[in-house]
Amino acid sequence: MDKKDLRKFIRMQKAQFTDKELEQLSLPIIKRMYAHPRVKQAQTILMYYSLSDEVYTHEVINTLVKDGKTVLLPAVLSDTEMELRCYEGPQDLIGGFFNIMEPVGKTFTDYHQVDTAIIPGMAFDSRCNRLGRGKGYYDRLLPLLTNAYKLGVCFDFQKLPGIPADEHDMKMDEII
Repeated sequence: MDKKDLRKFIRMQKAQFTDKELEQLSLPIIKRMYAHPRVKQAQTILMYYSLSDEVYTHEVINTLVKDGKTVLLPAVLSDTEMELRCYEGPQDLIGGFFNIMEPVGKTFTDYHQVDTAIIPGMAFDSRCNRLGRGKGYYDRLLPLLTNAYKLGVCFDFQKLPGIPADEHDMKMDEII
């Protein structure tokens, strides 16, 4: 399958579950992610504020802030650009592009300070390739995070034997 067909296939897989079921399926994934040594040791961590069809991150983001970590969330600026912003609590969120909740905090550009990056995807494979939603936001952002350990998170049905990958597609270091 090509990337477009794989995205369609994964959307069909996700559609079999309610938002609440996906939130429940997220619990063991988030538990493993939170207990991961790279997350425990991280001082500055890139997260994502999940959409209803993604591994649910809302609560763990707030837990990481309470743990004293600098938490960064992406904010979409245009069809091709996103930036990182500091997140300190739910009061920092507003609806942004694509109805994604985004932080209004201070812009963060000290990319080499990001220790760990938690990355969503439509699908991942055993070679740590990632299939995104097709806009390339993370493929443009991740090369800037030169010191970050890239941890992809997904539901079991999103882990595939192989996905097509181009040279600009950024690999993860590990998938949960």
